[in-house]
Amino acid sequence: MISQEINFMEMLFFGFFDSIELGLYFVIIGYYFLIFAYFLIMRFRVSQKLYWLFFSLLFLSLSISRGFFVIYYFYAPETQSVSLIMLNYRLALFFTWIAISCLMGMLGIFLLPPEGNIEKKSVDKTKEYIKYVVRLGLIISPIIIGIVALSLPDRLLIDIEFLKQFFILTPIEPSTIAGYPAGRFVINLIFQPLFNFLVPIMFFYLAKKTFGVLRKSYAINGTGFLLYYIGRLSYGIFGTLNLPHTQAILPPLIILLSLLLIVIANSFEALK
Repeated sequence: MISQEINFMEMLFFGFFDSIELGLYFVIIGYYFLIFAYFLIMRFRVSQKLYWLFFSLLFLSLSISRGFFVIYYFYAPETQSVSLIMLNYRLALFFTWIAISCLMGMLGIFLLPPEGNIEKKSVDKTKEYIKYVVRLGLIISPIIIGIVALSLPDRLLIDIEFLKQFFILTPIEPSTIAGYPAGRFVINLIFQPLFNFLVPIMFFYLAKKTFGVLRKSYAINGTGFLLYYIGRLSYGIFGTLNLPHTQAILPPLIILLSLLLIVIANSFEALK
């Protein structure tokens, strides 16, 4: 009886390297939560600056997104349910874009900082209103893309090759671009890099314009965010090159290194 229960609970498609990969991503999710709490309690609570609120919510959104990706890659395929697999992918994609919205909030504050109280006569009200509108547009745009991603039909998002690994059959005929699901192609390979790479570019630009501790902070932040995107992109690259073991280990390690750099960059005492 006990043997039958163990066999019933056994995961059919879960190998040794899957366990290593899953463990690394659980560590990443834990780091996300710790960084979220650190920036919210130690930075935003003390300074009351909107920038730190966006920074903390960024990592909360990333942790939720990664949680759904973990279910999508490791647990949902065990159920052989296409609807459950796609639901988790959609939710993971949505919270990824919520995280990008937080990044755009940070970007708007850096590029278009408020000049002061808009009620003051010395402040150009028209200019300030334009800044508010642009910053709001930067924040809302990724949210709209995330909502669109939630509503796209399965044929634009479903990865048939991924499902075939688990012997899952589906009557859905996917719409592809160069062999890649069309919706994912547009959202992941066009829109995401367009938004994401603005942030490290911004930090490197600020590093060039500043000096001392601020320059170090901006430069390390830029390097950290650049490494983070390289880690995310390398997962798909190693998959395309059919290097599953490298795909399981190297991308999460790169992401962990990027998180370490981001924490170091924002922990200088002079920046409190």
